[in-house]
Amino acid sequence: MPAGSILLVMDMLNDLVHPHGMGAKTYVPQCQERGIYTNTELAIRRAREAGVMVGYVRVGFSPNYAECPPTSPVFSKARDAGVFKLGSWGTEVYSDFAPQEGDPDIIKHRVSPFYATKLEPLLRAQGIKRLILCGVSTNGVVSAAVREGHDRDYACVVLEDCCAGANAEEHDFALAGLRRYAEITTAADVSLG
Repeated sequence: MPAGSILLVMDMLNDLVHPHGMGAKTYVPQCQERGIYTNTELAIRRAREAGVMVGYVRVGFSPNYAECPPTSPVFSKARDAGVFKLGSWGTEVYSDFAPQEGDPDIIKHRVSPFYATKLEPLLRAQGIKRLILCGVSTNGVVSAAVREGHDRDYACVVLEDCCAGANAEEHDFALAGLRRYAEITTAADVSLG
C-alpha cells in the first residue's frame, strides 16, 4: 500500500445521499446533477487499485442521542427527525460506495472528522501525510476536514466532483474558500502514486 495517502469518503450516508433518505430534496439532486455517484465510485476504485487506503467517516449518534448537541443548528433536530442514529439504515454508507472488510470506519458526533474521533491516531499510526477528501457536504465535513487537516500539517486534496452542498451555491462558495488550504482536483485527475 502506498504510504502517505488515504481517501476519506465522508458522510456519504443513506440519510444524506440515498434517494429515499432525508437528503432526497437537497443533496440527492446535487449528487445526480454533478455526477457525484459515478465520480465517487471512480475515486474509490482508483484508490483501491493504487493500493491507497480508503476510510469512511460517518456522522452518527447512539440510540438515545446522548452525544447530540442541543445547541447545534446542524444537529439539534436530529433526535426529533430520527436521523443519524447509529445502527440504523440511515447511517449506513450508501451501497454504491460500500466499505470493504478492514476499511477504517470513523464515527463522529460533530461536523469535523477530527473532533473526538479516532481519525488522527489512525493517520499517525499509518504514517498518513496526505488526505484525499470527498463527501457531503462541501461546506460542512469537507471544509472542516480541510481546515483542521491543514492546521495539523496534512496535505489536503479535495475531489471537487465527489462533493456536494445542499445547493450549487453552497458547494461553489465552500470550494472558493478551500483553494487556499487544499489542492482542488477531480476523481479522474487526482495523483495516487
